[in-house]
Amino acid sequence: MTVDPAASSPYRVVNPVDGTLVETFAPAADAEIEQAVASAQRSFESWSEEPIGRRGEYVRRIARAFSARREELAGIITLEMGKPRSEAEAEVDFCTDIFDYYAEHGASLAADREIDTLSRDRAVIQHLPVGPLLGIMPWNYPYYQVARFAAPNLMLGNTILLKHAESCPRSALAIQSIMDDAGLPAGAYGTVFASHEQVAGIIADPRVQGVSLTGSERAGAIIGELAGKHLKKAVLELGGSDPFIVLDSEDVAAIADTAWAVRIENTGQACNSNKRMIVAEEIYDEFVRELIARAEGLVPGDPAEELPGTFAPLSSRRAAEQLDEQVRDAVAKGATLHVGGELFDGPGSYYSPAVLTGVTPEMRAYREELFGPVAVVYRVSSEEEAIRLANDSVYGLGGSVFSRDETRAARVARRLRTGMAHVNVAQAETAQMPFGGVKRSGYGRELGPLGMDEFVNKRLFYVAR
Repeated sequence: MTVDPAASSPYRVVNPVDGTLVETFAPAADAEIEQAVASAQRSFESWSEEPIGRRGEYVRRIARAFSARREELAGIITLEMGKPRSEAEAEVDFCTDIFDYYAEHGASLAADREIDTLSRDRAVIQHLPVGPLLGIMPWNYPYYQVARFAAPNLMLGNTILLKHAESCPRSALAIQSIMDDAGLPAGAYGTVFASHEQVAGIIADPRVQGVSLTGSERAGAIIGELAGKHLKKAVLELGGSDPFIVLDSEDVAAIADTAWAVRIENTGQACNSNKRMIVAEEIYDEFVRELIARAEGLVPGDPAEELPGTFAPLSSRRAAEQLDEQVRDAVAKGATLHVGGELFDGPGSYYSPAVLTGVTPEMRAYREELFGPVAVVYRVSSEEEAIRLANDSVYGLGGSVFSRDETRAARVARRLRTGMAHVNVAQAETAQMPFGGVKRSGYGRELGPLGMDEFVNKRLFYVAR
């Protein structure tokens, strides 16, 4: 009897709208993993010797391919993880921007930098590639997360092995197709449908020089431990519970609009979403009423259609169930669920957008990341209380502070223990802006000039005269 290896594979497309199993993909055999690692190493020997300007031409072609296949790519992730169609298209556009940015600026970002020797000798800090890298990427932004890892490292001359989330095999293969169509040498970018055990083996392999993970705190702890054991550089972009502090506002409806739009983007499944809204008591009641008004009456909808008054599913039924467990725990311990918070029956992954107040430290919702469309609002009576609450978290990804007085908002934002702090804007996400956190949100940076400053040999090159 012949057994189809894809039948029990975790690499599968399940439509979160109705739970339908769409397609399965065979996991990689150990021989395929070895072939992929060997190919990445062989390719590195030649790819790293290409002039960086030449590598930039490939990276520019990758950008053009994302743009040309925008509609196709958007459709894939709308099916795979339920991303609303307009947001899926915007994600593809962001990938185009990222590859364009590094194609244009990569050479200058990696240029030699002379330093003063206090003598006639010459000293240069060179920025050199290190070798094959492993990227372990998540399902919530199937293209964007890959782009911000792959673009700077391809420019540097590193080669890439990409292990994508098990629920995103079609988008993983679509990216591989783009890399192939752009003419990248064989092995410069390779996709592996690897198991957890095979991932551990790749990290241990002496040919692989680093690993980048975007994922959960639990996954980060595992990958960080493996990387440390084998003395490999790691970049970890993990969970977040970003504070969104509103000190005052002349237009509460407008700031509530901003807060709500950010919170439900990607159906609340973003690591740097504003998961804790911390609002001055003078405007707190009005702010909460405004959020409730935006959540009321919403019904489940098809993310491919995005009809008014509808919301998209979460990425999976289990994700919806986990969020429901966290909210139910809070309500059982005294929190107030004002609207939403309904886990819909059936195999789909719908959880209605919610507004939750009265969350206290003994509740899971106070300490844990709520990865879905739940707006948690806290009332504070002073700047100091807002800062203490904002920093009372194991996470430290981003945060934002709003006030009519920019100086006041900046003063508070400077005291946030986060990797990113924003004044009078929720987020500053562009290809130019570095992204990353502190504490249990991980370490290392992606995007902007710092995106080319992680997996690089900053070699001293000294010439005596």
